Amino acid sequence: MKIGIDARFYGPVGKGLGRYTQEVVDNIIKITSASEGAGFNYVIFLSPENFDEFSDESGRAKKVKLSCRWYSWQEQLIMPFYLWREKLDLIHFPHFNVPVLTPGRFVVTIHDLILTHFPTLRATTHSRAIYRLKDWAYRLVIWCALKRSQKIITVSEFTKQDIVTKFKIDPAKIVVTYEGVANLNKGRDSLFIAKLDSQEILEHYHIPSNFLLYVGNAYPHKNLDRLLHVFGRLHTLKPDLRLVLVGRSDYFYERIKRTAASLNLWQAQNINSPVIFAGYVPDAQLEIIYAEAKAYVFPSLYEGFGLPPLEAMANGCPVVSSNRASLPEVLGEAADYFDPEIDEDIFQKIKKVIEDEVWRQELKRRGLLQAKKYNWWECANQTLDIYKQYGRQK
Repeated sequence: MKIGIDARFYGPVGKGLGRYTQEVVDNIIKITSASEGAGFNYVIFLSPENFDEFSDESGRAKKVKLSCRWYSWQEQLIMPFYLWREKLDLIHFPHFNVPVLTPGRFVVTIHDLILTHFPTLRATTHSRAIYRLKDWAYRLVIWCALKRSQKIITVSEFTKQDIVTKFKIDPAKIVVTYEGVANLNKGRDSLFIAKLDSQEILEHYHIPSNFLLYVGNAYPHKNLDRLLHVFGRLHTLKPDLRLVLVGRSDYFYERIKRTAASLNLWQAQNINSPVIFAGYVPDAQLEIIYAEAKAYVFPSLYEGFGLPPLEAMANGCPVVSSNRASLPEVLGEAADYFDPEIDEDIFQKIKKVIEDEVWRQELKRRGLLQAKKYNWWECANQTLDIYKQYGRQK
């Protein structure tokens, strides 16, 4: 069976989607290679930015470079030709952006319906007219993907129910495959890391020993503006406390920097600012920052799964989280929850975890156990079963 996978999000270029795509692709190929007579071969569609990041020693995967940016007209009009040319038995799209003219059979992973819940101009750099056009196009594309797909993969029961409610999809068409917790050591440059201990890595990013951590993007639904206001109160109470935000710099992070500056929590040339924007951090170093943080804070208003807090748990970092969307489902009893729209609740829950050492250690213990429930090997196995069931048999 010849399976195509749209891996243009593969690796860091795709942020959270990149983690999912990379782990599913890598593990599926490993599983297939270890199976005798599996009869699977793959065509991995990559972008110019990540084409060299993917490699396959099994000989089962063919790489195809696509210069079709996601969410672009080229994706809709040109990409279908490349898919058709490969004569695929099934295509897997790891995100909703399925070309409307996709030839043949396909499955699609829907991580969340954020754009239907937060249709706001704050989430775009475009004018109102362009935003409205793109919003209409998004709804058309996702509707076509859901209706035409052979199977819909989601990453939580919450997202499954959201799809059923919003788009009236038969629940039997949707299967939940939970994401896994990545091994952040994978692919590290051992010679580089060997030269750095934990303290040196913290010093490299100008991070002191007493800090809270957030890892992820800065889109409006992540609720970082509110986190900054709450942190301002905490910093007044505990002047040595810092807030470290890890995420690749973009328009949304620049906006958060302006908010932090307006609250006198950040200055561009001051490495001792209460808020530290660390930018992109390689996984091997991120593992250390997770482990050294007093707590990981996740104030998001909406998540389809919520991978960063699980990664924090896996590295022994206690988690204080929003109680919205999929987060209670995924994090279970291993996090201390707050209402993300009530400043006082956020303040008290963070204050408790940094002042109560017994509670901190209990959250760390629970988190390590919770993170063990999720692994990419199982996610990939379930995805491969879907390929076997819905691919066109020769």
